[in-house]
Amino acid sequence: MKTRRRFIATMVVAVLSLAAGAAWAAKPTVEIIAMVHPPVQDALKPLRAWLAKQRGKLRVVEIDAESARGEKRLEAVGLNGHIPIAILIDGKYRFRRKDGSPVAFVNFPDVKDSPPGIRGNWIAADVQAVLRDRIK
Repeated sequence: MKTRRRFIATMVVAVLSLAAGAAWAAKPTVEIIAMVHPPVQDALKPLRAWLAKQRGKLRVVEIDAESARGEKRLEAVGLNGHIPIAILIDGKYRFRRKDGSPVAFVNFPDVKDSPPGIRGNWIAADVQAVLRDRIK
């Protein structure tokens, strides 16, 4: 009787350990919700190039921001209005940099050629930094 209980307890612990290991090993999901217009696509080239080099470490999902799916996804995370770009990492777009300052992966990246008025406070390196912490 004790042997049977010990066996069952061991099996339960083994199954829970495997489940926990799978959860820890899950790949981060990056959702790029963006308009398909040329200035938007050009702005995303540096980030997409870096993501392509991370083969197998990340799951990348592309969604047209102007599609019904894109609009619903933006609404689901609390974004509405004219949003040309939103980068979600595991469902979130707001993070803190190493220095503690807030960053939101919404609108164009903050680079020289980005249009004023819809320029965010992020650059591709900010997205990369968040992802590096998750794919170690």
